[in-house]
Amino acid sequence: MRALPRLLAAMGATAVLAACAPMPAGPAEFSAGRTRVVLPSPAWEDLGSFSETLSALPPPASVPLQTRAVALRGARNEVLAVMLVQSHQRSDPRDRTLWTASCPQEQGLWVRDAAAGSPLRVDCLRFKRWAHTSDRFLDKAHPGLVRWIGERGVALAQPHSHVNYRYATEGGAYIEVDALVDLRLLKLPAGNTPDYLRAGLPAEDWSQQMARAVRVSVGMLDGFLAVPPFPAALPQ
Repeated sequence: MRALPRLLAAMGATAVLAACAPMPAGPAEFSAGRTRVVLPSPAWEDLGSFSETLSALPPPASVPLQTRAVALRGARNEVLAVMLVQSHQRSDPRDRTLWTASCPQEQGLWVRDAAAGSPLRVDCLRFKRWAHTSDRFLDKAHPGLVRWIGERGVALAQPHSHVNYRYATEGGAYIEVDALVDLRLLKLPAGNTPDYLRAGLPAEDWSQQMARAVRVSVGMLDGFLAVPPFPAALPQ
């Protein structure tokens, strides 16, 4: 019985060390600012990174950001997905930060604004299932992304979807994810009427899993961001 307190103390210390230890890495891992981006497949390749500064309120507040770009290629070296992860670079506490970014509803988009327009945080998930259509959605909504992809020649040839998720906190954390994904990776084969009716659900589920992973990464000591696998297997 006298040894019980020492045993409990040792167990508590072990639990603390386990909680603070970094999570194991996945098949492919890259950094974006303080965020540790871990991808579910070794087929992802690094397209490089770049830095910029985001203005915030109250002025002259600013948030240093770094963006990492990665691409997923198929069996014939075709581009199946392109993902850009933009993250704040500092983990130290900051003064109160206010945000003016909006999350507007838009026809043809599935939008989830969990922050409800709050100036204290941003939690905006936007999903465009048919991002390659002739309405030039990406050119109007994300011209910088289109220009960046065009300059590097990594455009997707197949019909693809676009996922954009922004998350920011009052403490100065900021992460934004842009993903262009081949539609074949986001839908399951429709063999009957029920499958056809729920054809869009796997894509929405994946986008919400991505959003949850981003939110979790902000609270991780090492910024661990586990990108979820796509619903469908890589096309052959």
